[in-house]
Amino acid sequence: MGVKGRSVLIRVVSQRDKGKGRVGVGDPSEGVSHRPLGGAGSGKWRDLLSHVAHRPPRVPCRPRPALCAHLTPVPFALCRFDIYRKVPKDLTQPTYTGAIISICCCLFILFLFLSELTGFITTEVVNELYVDDPDKDSGGKIDVSLNISLPNLHCELVGLDIQDEMGRHEVGHIDNSMKIPLNNGVGCRFEGQFSINKVPGNFHVSTHSATAQPQNPDMTHIIHKLSFGDTLQVQNVHGAFNALGGADRLTSNPLASHDYILKIVPTVYEDKSGKQRYSYQYTVANKEYVAYSHTGRIIPAIWFRYDLSPITVKYTERRQPLYRFITTICAIIGGTFTVAGILDSCIFTASEAWKKIQLGKMH
Repeated sequence: MGVKGRSVLIRVVSQRDKGKGRVGVGDPSEGVSHRPLGGAGSGKWRDLLSHVAHRPPRVPCRPRPALCAHLTPVPFALCRFDIYRKVPKDLTQPTYTGAIISICCCLFILFLFLSELTGFITTEVVNELYVDDPDKDSGGKIDVSLNISLPNLHCELVGLDIQDEMGRHEVGHIDNSMKIPLNNGVGCRFEGQFSINKVPGNFHVSTHSATAQPQNPDMTHIIHKLSFGDTLQVQNVHGAFNALGGADRLTSNPLASHDYILKIVPTVYEDKSGKQRYSYQYTVANKEYVAYSHTGRIIPAIWFRYDLSPITVKYTERRQPLYRFITTICAIIGGTFTVAGILDSCIFTASEAWKKIQLGKMH
């Protein structure tokens, strides 16, 4: 306490002064008090001084350290930023309904997690469409592979003719082709690899290249394979790379001509390493008719008329990114627990209300 800017000292007399029965109050700069305490208020002063004399010494007040001060050297309590405050277990109440919901929730999360993990490990094939010529290095050519059997036509009568709108016209094409006799020479199996230009045209199997035309050529046939470009055998791609494979025309009119109209679609397949393979899918429509020559003779043939589509299909192998997998897992866990918590809260609130109704506490 300050009195006129100076401290007031209350001094309890020493043991030798107790006999004199005096207590002094004075200025510390002037020594001991010179004024005895007496009179009517002396009892109050004695009680006050007795309380001061017997009071234990004060311990200096030290600031209390923060709860998580040992975790961080920053001068403020980092724990204040904790938005996930912990509730003591004594303040929570477990229920059978909550236990059932929790078990179902964990099983559901496990199922979705395994499904996402399978998708993350498995390679995904995505496709896209664009307008372009993917195989510009091919020189404007497309490789064709043809394998066809004619069980009722001799091999010396079978030939392959190629025509297109660029003026190409080949009769009896024999390069990279092979004829295999069937049924003791009665039939023939024709296998050939050749190239066509990237313009509309046709190639056909007929007897036009034979030195002597047969009287009634039989054009019933089985197509084993007809493909364009590289052969793609990829498990995740279901395309029409060999749409005519297995086509059977053995029961058709032997003297009829067969027209297969093909729409060829350029296709690119890119694997995980970035390597590209070029192939062609195609759709097919066919018709059957009897054709006569200018002399009135029936000259059947098997025609493959083709045209190229300007649209290119590209298949690309991709793996799901890690960040997308983590994001999906977090969404599954968070969303499931949130919905389960809302459901559990609704059930618990309804059950408590029902109990109060049964007890007559709610009207």
